[in-house]
Amino acid sequence: MPLKKGMKSFPVKWLYLFALSLIWGSSFILIKKSLLGLTPYQLGALRTIITAVFLFLVGFKSIRQIERVQWKWIALSGFLGSFFPAFLFAIAETEIDSSIASILNSLVPLNTILFGFSIFKITSTKRQVLGVVIGFIGTALLILKGAELNPEQNYLYAGFIILSTFMYALNVNIIKTHLQYVKPLGIAVGNYVVILIPAIIVLMFSDFFTAETFENPNLKMSLVYVTVLSFFGTALAKVLFNKLIHISTPVFASSVTYLMPIVALTWGILDGESFTPLQFFATVIILLGVYLSHKRKK
Repeated sequence: MPLKKGMKSFPVKWLYLFALSLIWGSSFILIKKSLLGLTPYQLGALRTIITAVFLFLVGFKSIRQIERVQWKWIALSGFLGSFFPAFLFAIAETEIDSSIASILNSLVPLNTILFGFSIFKITSTKRQVLGVVIGFIGTALLILKGAELNPEQNYLYAGFIILSTFMYALNVNIIKTHLQYVKPLGIAVGNYVVILIPAIIVLMFSDFFTAETFENPNLKMSLVYVTVLSFFGTALAKVLFNKLIHISTPVFASSVTYLMPIVALTWGILDGESFTPLQFFATVIILLGVYLSHKRKK
């Protein structure tokens, strides 16, 4: 029976992984396009508010399953996994390409292992560690090539992405350790119950409700982009990702960030960015890292 269960769950985990890679890999170009008519703070706030509306419509009743003692972890998960990264990524992409942002995001699995071991006492196998290291090498190659192709970019803004990867890694471990028995939709809705009001406050102080903003010719399309980003890249993806954490390991779930750059680079090519043979070689290395990071049970 255990073997049969494993055979059934294995393809499902990879299906979630590839679906999330496609959705989140497309998020970076959507952020880039949204910034044509919005400031980073307006984008981050609107993304949070619109996502909250979508989630409340489909699953507000799901928060009933959350126990009082779990709300502190729901709140922490909401700020680390959704609220702050929404602003940090938007700020970063004012200076660096969307594809570079997605590449830097690949640090999440490495941080997940470090936090999982040092804080949450979640063990990782040698195979997982090897997979993350190999994936990180592939990521480093992509970063170096990106810096060579775009020397005019301010890589200090990459620090905002790196900070987000620490937050994402903490969030993955919090969900796996403290919210394992809360349904994925319940976690997502609970997150946005907590962060909705702060997002509204940020929007109010972001000069969004001004004549200058509404006179921007790019505003209409930016609102379309941020709505698509909110529904697919945040609302739907949050539920899928929480489900993936539940049916796999934190490291396997966070390895979605290895595949995301491939999707993001594809969008970059369509948007006029360059793609070299070395970058293709690096993506192959990253895929190898994803395969090795999958924890096989004995």
